Amino acid sequence: MSSLEPIFDAIDEANAKDPRSVAVGGEGMAAVPTELIYGLRMSEMCAQFCPQADELVQIAARGQHIERWIIPRDDYPRDRAGYHRWRNALKKHHASRVSEIMAANGYGDEDCQIVANALLKKNLKRDDRTQMVEDLACLVFLQYYAEDFAKGHETDKVVNIIAKTLPKMSSDAHAFAATLPLTDGIVAAIEAAKAKLAEQAKD
Repeated sequence: MSSLEPIFDAIDEANAKDPRSVAVGGEGMAAVPTELIYGLRMSEMCAQFCPQADELVQIAARGQHIERWIIPRDDYPRDRAGYHRWRNALKKHHASRVSEIMAANGYGDEDCQIVANALLKKNLKRDDRTQMVEDLACLVFLQYYAEDFAKGHETDKVVNIIAKTLPKMSSDAHAFAATLPLTDGIVAAIEAAKAKLAEQAKD
């Protein structure tokens, strides 16, 4: 048995308690807890985008959204500051919970801290592991969640969100994103976001 299996099993067990669910595979298919399928998608994307990733990156990827539902967005003000406070609280929770699971399975403090740093997004663009986990999150968003987001928002909002996503990605992730099975609408939104970023760079 792989040393990662107990870690993945513990993360999946926690995420299986998500009271929210999403139909996977189209209408009429069985509903799966929202964060359980997210973790599985992160691991799947990791295997595709960076099969060379070490076990710490794989753990961080699987635990990226562990128990995300327990800190509701409505607990924070509906403004920009409130949003950032909510996101920071989530990151701290994810890092803490995954570190607990790792420690319980024999990982040392140094490895736990490396994974925690990746989940806290520390040293993005400078730390390879943190960047890899962020790349995975962006790629998973583009492939699995951007289209649903687009259905509920105006085009400008979708372009703005993607324009905030693209700069977080490495050049390798940008190249890989071009191979994803994205809808025409999302591809167009990505191109519009790139054009917007290019214009902003001129200012």
